[in-house]
Amino acid sequence: MFGLGTTEILVIAIIVLLLFGGKKIPELMKGLGKGVKSFKDGMKDVNIDDEKEEAKKE
Repeated sequence: MFGLGTTEILVIAIIVLLLFGGKKIPELMKGLGKGVKSFKDGMKDVNIDDEKEEAKKE
């Protein structure tokens, strides 16, 4: 996974926990999840639009 080992991931998780605290992390993950979902939905729309344009050309 991106060339990160278990130790590196654990260190990053501890730093995030120290910076944001335990109560703030669920809110951050919720925001991250919404962002990823929005990105995926946008990519689907682009693919659908491209397919429609290709169908019109044929």
